[in-house]
Amino acid sequence: GRNRPDYCGIYHADVLTGVYAFGAISAALYQRQLNGRGQHIDVSMLESMLTLTLNEVQNAQFEVAPPSRPMFGPVETSDGYVMVAIASEKTFQGMVRAAGHPEWTSDSRFAKYADRRRHWNDLMDGVENWSRTVTTASCLTELSAHGVPCSAYRTVAEAIDDPQIAHRGGLAEVEDDGGSFKVMNMPFRMSGAKVAAGKRAPALGEHTRSLLGENQIAGVAGKR
Repeated sequence: GRNRPDYCGIYHADVLTGVYAFGAISAALYQRQLNGRGQHIDVSMLESMLTLTLNEVQNAQFEVAPPSRPMFGPVETSDGYVMVAIASEKTFQGMVRAAGHPEWTSDSRFAKYADRRRHWNDLMDGVENWSRTVTTASCLTELSAHGVPCSAYRTVAEAIDDPQIAHRGGLAEVEDDGGSFKVMNMPFRMSGAKVAAGKRAPALGEHTRSLLGENQIAGVAGKR
């Protein structure tokens, strides 16, 4: 019943473009070590976003009928939803076995990928007939046991409370004038360096003098 696209409140373009810039800067620094020359880096937010649409870019160039239901949409359980990624023949077979229907691997509607796409709605309705009878935890256990990539469909608050986040130290405590709160640390770790958010964000220009020195600051001011 919707008549307009949903609003997306996540800053995909900002974060993704920054990640690409990080990779480009790292590569440029490595090249500078080899040849002694720096270079200008141009990172496009538009192109960064389009790199997320792997299948869609291909589908936009050819006549490809969409599946009867989103292929990576949530699957309902008795107490929530799970996300499944059926991206190979092996994971398809694992999913139907987890759902208690191994015979679907030879069903004419699902045996071949093209037919499966056309009847995806029937397939996932059948899977949900099973998943609605079990809890999210049980559903994840069964899917995982059959090699199906899956995860619970969670709120952000539930996701950051995941024990794995605590185990990896994924959150850092920072401070500002209003008190303290938590932010995400970098999602990678390095064996030879500490990678973590600081206790607070530096103020604009706070470290300029210590990093550049008086002579360089004076030179920049003179150019202005």
